[in-house]
Amino acid sequence: MKLGMIGLGRMGANMAERLSLGGHEVVGYDPNADARQRLISSGVSSVDSLASLVAALPKPHILWIMVPAGAPVDETIATLVPLSEPGDTLIDGGNSYYKDSMRRAEALAKQGIHYIDAGVSGGIWGLKGGYSMMIGGDEKVIESLRPIFETLAPAPDKGWGRVGPSGAGHFVKMVHNGIEYGLMQAYAEGLALIKAKKEFALDAHQVAEIWQVGSVVRSWLLDLAADALSKNPKLEGIAPIVADSGEGRWTAFEAIENDVPAPIITLALIERIRSRDRDSFTDKMLSALRNEFGGHPITKE
Repeated sequence: MKLGMIGLGRMGANMAERLSLGGHEVVGYDPNADARQRLISSGVSSVDSLASLVAALPKPHILWIMVPAGAPVDETIATLVPLSEPGDTLIDGGNSYYKDSMRRAEALAKQGIHYIDAGVSGGIWGLKGGYSMMIGGDEKVIESLRPIFETLAPAPDKGWGRVGPSGAGHFVKMVHNGIEYGLMQAYAEGLALIKAKKEFALDAHQVAEIWQVGSVVRSWLLDLAADALSKNPKLEGIAPIVADSGEGRWTAFEAIENDVPAPIITLALIERIRSRDRDSFTDKMLSALRNEFGGHPITKE
């Protein structure tokens, strides 16, 4: 198959390269000239405009979008629609909000354009190990794209599948990322406790490596934790500020809306938000209250 890849950040470029290595012809586009050049350096062709990208593809056009969620997706689609024809397919492989995906699929269907929402997990490691893909949209359209998904997946019959109608792919990916928040928080807290037990002089990297094999908490995230500690045992030079890209918030909102208790995911999200407050009024208030009721000392700045 021949398809276009829009958005050549590290993950998009890696996906384009994996598809190319798997025998598909890929043409990439990114507004950043350096990103286009990096793709060319990996052996994949690139063009300098969306119009050139569409013109380089056979009909019906297949275009995979890997741009940040929100307005950038809508802007990309708005540019592509006049260049597209009925029967074309747009695949959104970013972390779009699932309700946006439902809206886009409905609007594009009126013009005869297929919209597939593909939640993609695997990060920068997917080029080598493959990507997990949770796909929403028309079953027949997804089946017609099977060779693409089989190439990107860890194995043709593993790690990917159609999970439901339009929006379902990004909904499942949203929940996946919410779970990821909780897992990451648990590993971070546990390893922090290992480091804090000074009397045993524990080596957090050694402990993480022991847990990697045979333990019930082994996972890829633990492998990454062990790798990070091997490179930087004290995590020096890393600010204690953790960003969130939206999926954890959406998961927490959905849990509330559907009356599903999700305290671990929600608290992990709150901890990320808390990490950004370097001048915490909350903590100052707690200290002041302890002093007021119990005469406990206040640590001065």
